[in-house]
Amino acid sequence: MCQSVMHLLPPYAYIKHGTMSVCGQDITNYTEKQMRKLRGSVVSMVFQDPLATLNPTIPIGKQITEAILKHQKVSKAAAKARALELLELVGIEDAANRFDLQPHFFSGGMRQRCVIAAALATNARLLFADEATTALDVTVKAKILDLLLDIRKETGVSIVFVTHDLGSVARIADRVAVMYAGKIVELGTAEDIFYDPRHPYTWGLLSSLPALAIETGMLRYIPGMPPPLLYPPPGDAFAVRNEYALAIDYEQMPPMFQISDTHFAATWLLDERAPKIEPPIKLRERSGKWTQI
Repeated sequence: MCQSVMHLLPPYAYIKHGTMSVCGQDITNYTEKQMRKLRGSVVSMVFQDPLATLNPTIPIGKQITEAILKHQKVSKAAAKARALELLELVGIEDAANRFDLQPHFFSGGMRQRCVIAAALATNARLLFADEATTALDVTVKAKILDLLLDIRKETGVSIVFVTHDLGSVARIADRVAVMYAGKIVELGTAEDIFYDPRHPYTWGLLSSLPALAIETGMLRYIPGMPPPLLYPPPGDAFAVRNEYALAIDYEQMPPMFQISDTHFAATWLLDERAPKIEPPIKLRERSGKWTQI
């Protein structure tokens, strides 16, 4: 999804249906020249692997400075000063002395901080963070999440955080979109999704939280495998893994039902004709830990 918006998909990829808009601009048919102006100045991206993102032969400071000079009309001295400011913003200690070091001199967490600094270098209004903490250990992951929250507060940038880690979602997100087989199946505030989930896939994800296994003594999982997206099945793609699936799920894709002003879910269980099923998973936060009730 993020690579589609950034027009970074392979050349054989194409848009078959729909449109894409970023900050009110329809970018569906943007040329590469137009996208180069959009990338960085409006939308930027932090990828999963910082070592693959950074050029291993070029000093960190030069890479950030280059991004600034590419999108802003400033002097090299001003760009370097801004790069140092960004490195300090993302928590790189002794930034002046580390400015001319190549990426291999930095730890994984520090490299990810440098990538975030580069993404912020052009004052983008929207930041995609694609699995930005997946390759990091638990302690470093928590620090990067706190860093993103601080940056959002200080700069006002909007962050689209893509992750499979529901703990990270609960910590960082204001609004949550749950996706399955390339489609949004539930959308709402973080409170809507965690305390009042309505889609069976969301139930399965929440039931699989490791924190719940501590109380039950068993780690739950969602049976089956995702469908091949080149040949998606008819109806709801989640139907074959959904123990609450109705006959219509195998025939017709459910619409997005509105639950409240902020909460939507695409499941036939919300149709007025569907049988009433009590959600198998409800959560509350007790002493900082998720528990099932």
